[in-house]
Amino acid sequence: MSTSTLITLPLPVFIRGKVRDVYDLSDRLLMVASDRISAFDFVLGTPVPDKGKILTQISAWWFKKLEDIVPNHLISADASRFPLELLAYQDSLEGRTMLVKKTDKIMIECVVRGYLAGSGWKEYQKTQSVCGVPLPAGLKESDRLPQPIFTPATKEEGGKHDENISFERMVEILGKSLSEDLRAKSMAIYQKAAKIAEERGLILCDTKFEFGQLNGQVILIDEVLTPDSSRFWEKAKYVSGKSQDSFDKQYVRDYLESIHWNKQPPVPALPAEVVKNTRAKYTEAFERLTGVPFDR
Repeated sequence: MSTSTLITLPLPVFIRGKVRDVYDLSDRLLMVASDRISAFDFVLGTPVPDKGKILTQISAWWFKKLEDIVPNHLISADASRFPLELLAYQDSLEGRTMLVKKTDKIMIECVVRGYLAGSGWKEYQKTQSVCGVPLPAGLKESDRLPQPIFTPATKEEGGKHDENISFERMVEILGKSLSEDLRAKSMAIYQKAAKIAEERGLILCDTKFEFGQLNGQVILIDEVLTPDSSRFWEKAKYVSGKSQDSFDKQYVRDYLESIHWNKQPPVPALPAEVVKNTRAKYTEAFERLTGVPFDR
């Protein structure tokens, strides 16, 4: 196993996020995924070995699967094919880096939910709806929805918490045409990805997508359908009416809840057992989806 909290490259920084460092290469960006892990809007004190590589390689795999629905920003995830000035850092970048097109980012997260879980379940119990979408009475936690629903959120920068909004509010922000296009693309991606996941024994509960625009064209950007941006469940163990074991960092959130952390600094470190189990969940998600062993 290898762990990276990332070296600092001698390049202009485009943005430094909780998990990724993004560098500005003029008309392109270099997205480098560390092994940092965040929860409740904080970067935790303990990295998860190989996490950045797993997220990057899952995204690259999905981008190829989905390019018939919408073009994406990926140029290459092969560090040996990066610009010459980056070759000196190839060992550090290999496996955890994507060279991507620079787009005008659309500041809305496009969330699709196929099952009732997480914040959606909490909201449903109060309002019988999720983000303004009315749902039938009598649904239980983790129930499959009659049909997937689109529930956008504002995309906040600087560590601020994203805020769920209605589709009508999204139209006010982006306009009707772009909003409807993003909704249609998001739903189409979810439908295809859910089918692929189901064939591999996984349920795609919900997921979020980010889009940008390049020369007037909508482009799928950032990461896609990873354990950080999606909730995958084991199909064989699925039981309606309770929370499900998932291949994502919910396991880490559950640990933090169990120690009654108040979600304020100081940020706790993770025990070795939690780190080990988290890495195993991410690795299994990669191997189940792609059908190949994780290449460390």
